[in-house]
Amino acid sequence: MPNFCAAPNCTRKSTQSDLAFFRFPRDPARCQKWVENCRRADLEDKTPDQLNKHYRLCAKHFETSMICRTSPYRTVLRDNAIPTIFDLTSHLNNPHSRHRKRIKELSEDEIRTLKQKKIDETSEQEQKHKETNNSNAQNSSAEVVGDEQDEDILPLTLEEKENKEYLKSLFEILILMGKQNIPLDGHETDEIPDGLFTPDNFQALLECRINSGEEVLRKRFETTAVNTLFCSKTQQKQMLEICESCIREETLREVRDSHFFSIITDDVVDIAGEEHLPVLVRFVDESHNLREEFVGFLPYEADAEILAVKFHTTITEKWGLNMEYCRGQAYIVSSGFSSKMKVVASRLLEKYPQAIYTLCSSCALNMWLAKSVPVVGVSVALGTIEEVCSFFHRSPQLLLELDNVISVLFQSSEERGKELKEICHSQWTGRHDAFEVLVDLLQALVLCLDGINSDTNIRWNNCIAGRAFVLCSAVTDFDFIVTIVVLKNVLSFTRAFGKNLQGQTSDVFFAASSLTAVLHSLNEVMENIEVYHEFWFEEATNLATKLDIQMKLPGKFRRAQQGNLESQLTSESYYKETLSVPTVEHIIQELKDIFSEQHLKALKCLSLVPSVMGQLKFNTSEEHHADMYRSDLPNPDTLSAELHCWRIKWKHRGKDIELPSTIYEALHLPDIKFFPNVYALLKVLCILPVMKVENERYENGRKRLKAYLRNTLTDQRSSNLALLNINFDIKHDLDLMVDTYIKLYTTKSELPIDNSETVENT
Repeated sequence: MPNFCAAPNCTRKSTQSDLAFFRFPRDPARCQKWVENCRRADLEDKTPDQLNKHYRLCAKHFETSMICRTSPYRTVLRDNAIPTIFDLTSHLNNPHSRHRKRIKELSEDEIRTLKQKKIDETSEQEQKHKETNNSNAQNSSAEVVGDEQDEDILPLTLEEKENKEYLKSLFEILILMGKQNIPLDGHETDEIPDGLFTPDNFQALLECRINSGEEVLRKRFETTAVNTLFCSKTQQKQMLEICESCIREETLREVRDSHFFSIITDDVVDIAGEEHLPVLVRFVDESHNLREEFVGFLPYEADAEILAVKFHTTITEKWGLNMEYCRGQAYIVSSGFSSKMKVVASRLLEKYPQAIYTLCSSCALNMWLAKSVPVVGVSVALGTIEEVCSFFHRSPQLLLELDNVISVLFQSSEERGKELKEICHSQWTGRHDAFEVLVDLLQALVLCLDGINSDTNIRWNNCIAGRAFVLCSAVTDFDFIVTIVVLKNVLSFTRAFGKNLQGQTSDVFFAASSLTAVLHSLNEVMENIEVYHEFWFEEATNLATKLDIQMKLPGKFRRAQQGNLESQLTSESYYKETLSVPTVEHIIQELKDIFSEQHLKALKCLSLVPSVMGQLKFNTSEEHHADMYRSDLPNPDTLSAELHCWRIKWKHRGKDIELPSTIYEALHLPDIKFFPNVYALLKVLCILPVMKVENERYENGRKRLKAYLRNTLTDQRSSNLALLNINFDIKHDLDLMVDTYIKLYTTKSELPIDNSETVENT
C-alpha cells in the first residue's frame, strides 16, 4: 500500500517517487510541533500514536541537514528533526478546489508573511540545491533509496523491467536459502573429482527454477556465454549483504521508534574459522512487549581497545543506533574474554553514563561470576563441565546409563536420586546451584564414564568409548576436584542473591537491598581465608579419596619446582594462593562493578510496580531513585504529583482488583497512558538486561541463535545467512533490495554476470 504525504498541498505518494516518507513521532512534544507546522486542523485532535500509525510526511518538507542515512538504502530523520518546508498558500489561487487536507484559515497578514518567507526560503533552497548537485555529481555511484528528485521519474524500459525481475528472482533464491539454512556452496572445492563440474547449491537452485519454467531466468540463461558463471561469488556476497542489511533494518526501525534500548552480547562463536560476537538488542515495541532480537555478528578483536572502538562504530555508524538512548549493556562471555568485554563496557560508560553495565537475565549470576574468574584452572574446569553435560545429551541411551548408576548410588536417598536424574536431563550447567549438583553427581559421573569406556559387551562405538575415557581422565584430576569444591563454597554466598535477581519483580527489588550483606559475608571470608580454605581443601581431599584419586600438585607446577630444594610449598598452600584467594577477591570486585550505584538505583525504581508498592505498604520513594532518568521523562516537573496519584490509585483500589506483579502487566494496563512519567520509567526499567523477559514469545532472538549455532557446521556458518535464518519471520522488501543493488553495483544496462569468473566447458 502506498504512503501519502500528509502535508497540505502535497500530492506525493511513495509509488511515484524515490522520496523517503517519515512517520509522525510518538514523542508528544515533537509530534505537536509537526502538527502545528502542517497547519492541518483535522490532525490537532489526534493522539501521537494515531498520527504515528496512519500519517507520513515526505522528505521534501525537511531541511537536508535534518535527514541522514544509516545504511546504503535507508533514509532516517535525526532525532530532533522538525518539518519546516510547506506550501500553505498555493490553494488560495484556486479557492474552489476540493481539499481533503483542511488547512487552518489564515489572516491576510499571516498569508503575506508566509509568502515572503516562502520567497526567502526558495532562494536559500536554490543555493543549497546547487551545492547538493555538485556533491552528488562526485558520488553518483553511491546514490541510495530516499534521494530527493526534482524531476519526474522516467518510465522503465522493457530491458530495465526484465533486469529488475531477474534480480528479484536471484534475491528470492538467496532469501530462501538463508531462511532454510542452506549453505550457498554445499561442498568444498577439493571434494570435486577432477574433470567433473558439480554445481553449488545456489547454482543448482537457479537451474531448478529455470527447468521449472521461470521465463525471466531462462531468457537470461540463454543469452549468457556457456563458460560464464550465472552469478559470481562476488555478486552473491554483494546481494547477501543487501539482504542482511534490509532484514536488520526492519528490526532497528522498531528499536528507533521505541527510542530506548539495551545491548547484549553472547559468548564468542566461530564462524567459518573467525571469531565473532553475537549481538542482541532489547527494546519495548509499540504493543508494549519487551523483545530481545538478534541483530548481527561483530568480528572479535584480540586487542580490547580496538574491539571497543569497532563495537561502538558498528552500532552507531553501520547500524545507525543512537547510543544516547542506550540504557543497559551486558556481556555473556567465558573467562578468556571477560576482561576484554569489561574494557568495552567501561569505554561505553565513559561516553554514555546511562548505559548501565548489568548482569544478563539469561545467565545465572553464579555461572556468570565463575566464567569471569581469571584463573586458568577455573576456565578449564568450566569447559570440562560443559563437555560432560553435552556428552550425556548426545543420546537417550547415555542418559539412561547415567540414570541407572544414580539409582544404584542413591538407594538410601531415593528422593535426592530422583531429583538428580531430573536435573541431568536438563541443561544443568546453567543452574544457580550447578557446582553443588556437580559435587553430588561426581561419583555417578565417574562410574558411568568408566563403565562406558571399559564395557566388555561393546555396546558403544569407539568414538563414544574414547570420549568417555578422555572425560573420565579430566574429572578425576585432583586439580579439577579442588577447583569445583572451592567454587561451590565461595559461590554459596551469592546463590540466593542471584536466584532472587532472576525471580519475580519483588524478588529483584529486595535483592538490591541484600547486596551489602552478601559483600559483608565475602569480605569476612577474605579476612579469614586461612580457616575457610582449610575446610574447603579438606572437603576436596575427602572427595578425592572417595573416588580413589591421587592428591597431587599440577604437573606443570611440579616440573617448575624440580631442583628447588628450598621449596616448602604444600598442596594446600598452593591452592590457597593460586585458587581460593584470587577467586574470592575477584568475585568481591566483580559484584561491586556489576552492581554499581546507578544499577542499584535503577533496581530500587522497581517499587513503581504495584505489587512491590503493596509489600512496602505504599510507603515508597521512587522520585529520589528516578532522578537518574529525569531527562527521559516527558513531564519531569510533574513527576512528584504523578507518583502520588499512582500510589493513591493502587492503595484505594477495589477489593476485587489485584495488584499487577510485573512490569509487563503494568505496561499493559488500559489507563497507563494517563501516567506518562510512570509509563516512561517502566519502559526504561523493562529493557535493563538484568530483568527477565516475562513473555517467552518475545525472547526468540537468543533461542533461534542457539538453534542456528547448534544445527550448523562451523565451516558452513555465514554471518549474512545466519541473520536471514534467525529472523526468518521479519518482512522483507524485494523491490527495495533490487533497487539498492542496481544503484550500488550496476548501471542501468549492467547485469549481475561476471565474465572474469569462468568454469570449464564440459
